[in-house]
Amino acid sequence: MLMHQTMRWFGPEDPVSLMDIRQAGCQGVVTALHQIPPGEIWTEAAISDRKKMIEEAGLKWSVVESLPVHEDIKRKTGNYRQYIDHYKQSLRHIARSGVTVVVYNFMPLFDWIRTDIAFPMPDESLALRFERAAFIAFDLFMLKRPGAEKDYTEQEIQDSAAWLASVPAEKKEKLYRNILLGLPGSKEQFTEMQVLSELKTYHNINRDKLKQHLIDFLTEILPLAEELDIKMAVHPDDPPYPVFGLPRIVSTEKDITELFASLPSPANGLCFCTGSLGVRPENDLSGLIGRLGDRIHFLHLRNTRRDSAGNFYEADHLEGDTDMYMVVRQIILLMRKRGKPIPMRPDHGHQMLDDKNKTTYPGYSAIGRLKGLAELRGLELGIDRTL
Repeated sequence: MLMHQTMRWFGPEDPVSLMDIRQAGCQGVVTALHQIPPGEIWTEAAISDRKKMIEEAGLKWSVVESLPVHEDIKRKTGNYRQYIDHYKQSLRHIARSGVTVVVYNFMPLFDWIRTDIAFPMPDESLALRFERAAFIAFDLFMLKRPGAEKDYTEQEIQDSAAWLASVPAEKKEKLYRNILLGLPGSKEQFTEMQVLSELKTYHNINRDKLKQHLIDFLTEILPLAEELDIKMAVHPDDPPYPVFGLPRIVSTEKDITELFASLPSPANGLCFCTGSLGVRPENDLSGLIGRLGDRIHFLHLRNTRRDSAGNFYEADHLEGDTDMYMVVRQIILLMRKRGKPIPMRPDHGHQMLDDKNKTTYPGYSAIGRLKGLAELRGLELGIDRTL
């Protein structure tokens, strides 16, 4: 039994077409209605139009990624009750379309953060990278977040100041744009004041409070998800540690185990992202599959290479710090136990070959993901045949 192979597609505006994805050998597509702002209802008509588009290309809409959680829900303030009602209605409409896995995250403000979206590899392909000194330099000296210096050691502050002094203005501007890519809707140029204003809305929300807000949200959502036969799959934090003074609550196996223990509903599940979880060396990824496998509803397979300073970059899918052989082996055993495949997508990929001349979503050029998919497919087939 092999994984259900998919790729992420950002909709009709995505430079990577549905036929590109089909030619890569995928059976399905992972997508969302990105044109609808967070908190608004996904209508049946809009879902139906997207599903029809995918099926006409000979593919299946396999997973919704993501149905965004509005910031008012994460803060439990403002119109959060209305946004929960909207979320429920969207789930009803998604269920009627036949899609049964819905990914979401509970990261405050920033969905993901990288300092470099075109980090040159030795073979001249381009990768995503997080450089801690660059990030701290942005936080302390460019954004000038009040109280930020309390989050860093004296050595880190000195290193970040040295980094800032050593780079040209053009690199500083790229850093600014790269970091703000993780802000939903950040195609526009956010100002420092706008970012600081958004950060201030979380000033009284610590880790425990944010965790409780997630539990409160799922307490509302999970009974309906069970009724609709929808599996909710939380995406781990990316990167899996606090940023900008914002708490992170889905970064370690302990975080995930506690969330499942608090809400044991079978609809309360995980999007198992080997990239996000793999950035923390204490996360035993293959062991986690064995211990929490029943809650894994979707797979993001990618690899990262980290160092002791807190830097990491997106490595080739079969290289990096994660033992992808052991991960895939455990996944195959899990699927045999369940008796059905799990949807997977090769997450991220290097920008390479002809794609270096194209503008695509960071990490989502076609050829790099195709390479990753081909490697994972071969690894999976080899393991499956020998087990």
